[in-house]
Amino acid sequence: MTDPADPKFPDLRYVRELAKIFRQYELDELEIEAGDQRILLRQSDVAPVTVAAAQPVHAPVAAAVRPVLEVAVAPVAEAGEFITSPFVGTFYRSARPELPSFVEVGKRVASGDTVCIIEAMKLFNEIEADFACVIEEVLVENASPLEYGTKMFRVRKL
Repeated sequence: MTDPADPKFPDLRYVRELAKIFRQYELDELEIEAGDQRILLRQSDVAPVTVAAAQPVHAPVAAAVRPVLEVAVAPVAEAGEFITSPFVGTFYRSARPELPSFVEVGKRVASGDTVCIIEAMKLFNEIEADFACVIEEVLVENASPLEYGTKMFRVRKL
């Protein structure tokens, strides 16, 4: 194992914060390179996520083997059905700040009803429910950025 006092060793607080972000936004993979350090977090059902120093391109294969810090990221096991983001953008609960939200916890939603708006590339896209359901939980804060596949609402199908 690499010595944590080594200046090339990643700061564990930084790695923990990255792991929190990784879980919060339910990312499949997160890679960050800075100088000669590379941090890769990858969601996997089998293998743990790894964090390792970047390898110089000209290094021989034998010298490329370095100790790896393993960070276990437990998969989030949430029960229920979800309405997820169909693309990257910004999540809005209502059409305008002064208007009420499209949906609230406990509201029944019919197939085709608008549940939120996602702004992507200066276009405001109304997101509709694909099935009749009841909103059980809003999982995203208003005006928050979204990735493709981000769970926005936990719902119960009717």
